[in-house]
Amino acid sequence: MAIDVLSPGSGVRIPAGFVTWAFGPSGGPGGQHANKANTRAEATLELVSAPGIPEPARRRLIEKLGPRLVVVVDDERSQLRNRTIAIERLEAKLRAALHRPKPRRQTKPSRGSVRRRLDTKQRRSEIKRGRGRVQPDD
Repeated sequence: MAIDVLSPGSGVRIPAGFVTWAFGPSGGPGGQHANKANTRAEATLELVSAPGIPEPARRRLIEKLGPRLVVVVDDERSQLRNRTIAIERLEAKLRAALHRPKPRRQTKPSRGSVRRRLDTKQRRSEIKRGRGRVQPDD
């Protein structure tokens, strides 16, 4: 599965040729296969110089992720599968950094909820006031 363009949204379309790859052996157990095969994939994307990113989106990505985005994957035994996962994770990180949360619109409590809260506080206060010392009748 060859991906030509990373498109996480917000008008960002980065050619996949600008992702730099490095490969090495995966760590951990695995015997001869893990020691000989370079299945660990490291994908690097230079956000400062990558084309296809509008300037406002570039500023936001660099602010959130830094000037260089690096993803390392050694989940699978296959280098091709690790490359595919790395591209998916790159897109996911870019998408998450570009996401703008919906601004919170302030609301005020309803008149009924304020009344209920104050009534509860008053009842609680009376209960606690009733716990005081009992005065002897003289």
